[in-house]
Amino acid sequence: MPATFVIAGGGLAAAKTAEGLRAEGFDGAIVLVGREPHLPYERPPLSKGYLQGGDERQKIFVHDADWYRDHAVDLRTGVTVTGLDPAAHQVTLSDGGYLRYDKLLLATGATPRRLTVPGHDRGNVLYLRTVDDCDRLRTTLSAPRSAALSAAGRIAVIGAGWIGLETAAAARAAGVEVTVIEQERQPLLGALGPEIGAVFAALHRDHGVDLRLGARLAEITETGVRLADGTHIDADAVVAGIGAVPDTELAASAGLTIDNGVKTTADLRTSDPDIFAAGDVANAYHPRLGRHVRVEHWANALNQPAVAARVMLGREAVYDELPYFYTDQYDLGMEYLGHVPPGVSHDVVIRGDVAGREFLAFWLRDDDTVAAAMNVNIWDQGDQLKALVGSRVDRGALADPAVPLDGLVRSGG
Repeated sequence: MPATFVIAGGGLAAAKTAEGLRAEGFDGAIVLVGREPHLPYERPPLSKGYLQGGDERQKIFVHDADWYRDHAVDLRTGVTVTGLDPAAHQVTLSDGGYLRYDKLLLATGATPRRLTVPGHDRGNVLYLRTVDDCDRLRTTLSAPRSAALSAAGRIAVIGAGWIGLETAAAARAAGVEVTVIEQERQPLLGALGPEIGAVFAALHRDHGVDLRLGARLAEITETGVRLADGTHIDADAVVAGIGAVPDTELAASAGLTIDNGVKTTADLRTSDPDIFAAGDVANAYHPRLGRHVRVEHWANALNQPAVAARVMLGREAVYDELPYFYTDQYDLGMEYLGHVPPGVSHDVVIRGDVAGREFLAFWLRDDDTVAAAMNVNIWDQGDQLKALVGSRVDRGALADPAVPLDGLVRSGG
């Protein structure tokens, strides 16, 4: 009897796993179950090109409907996997059905953290995680000013992380007045540290954003937001970008090991040998970094499925690609490669023109090993940066633009 592989989740990781299984020659049944009513799609455009109006809607989808038909993928949209019984190799569905599986991949992603302050449930509070969220926000930013509440001449963005700052940039491009409220002393403090956070603070202020740092939200009102110090900020809409949490409810209910996501080995296998995880929900052991890593980055959802597909088919593979993410805000484009654990202090070495926003930045551990590297508006040195991550370097030479990056790795590093 042909094997049946079930994929729980309807995003990039789910679609790429189905693609990977067919590319590896799997000819059994593939059932992809996604809770949203849409074809599986990529999320980065939701806070970038699609939100800003530069990308057409069809570009966000991983494959068109014909691809799933042509590759014999049973795509079930608008359906959620509500139960998982590993002993019976069976999942229960929200439409009352059930599926038996030989192998199961969890690609359930992450869900946005919700505001809890008074007024958090008002109709003018928006989130940005799904394409429907994005469409609502696009309507808000582009609606004619005479359209009452939906016409946002002013928005308040709660949180100066990636989603908050990309939303702010899109709103400014639409001519909307923006106030960003962040409780930390710099934007992106946990991701990039204070030095690079200051670069993004200056970038947004230069483009007219009212950036309120060290500020705490106290209440959502009918006409805006109130801060803990009593200040009221007028806003027609409030966009919450305060992070996300891995959607582990299904995995936890089935007794799988949970630790900041679904914990997996380097080959993306969970604590059950027939269940795998990929994308935002997976906290996978990373052999190059020597630790478990869960990052909500597009590159993981894109690249982990090929490894998962091979291992689901009984072949050997591990996921050892360095974490990677990127952003485009106003005239600043950036790529980041590597991993700095949250809360772990690293020295930052910069080479180039910070004021002109054309520079490279490197995060160094105490032993001068490069933990992560970032290029800002410099696009021809990606291979050199990748080679440097994990290598020991001379700090002085690293900061000197006259020293070629190719020669920076110490012998034996």
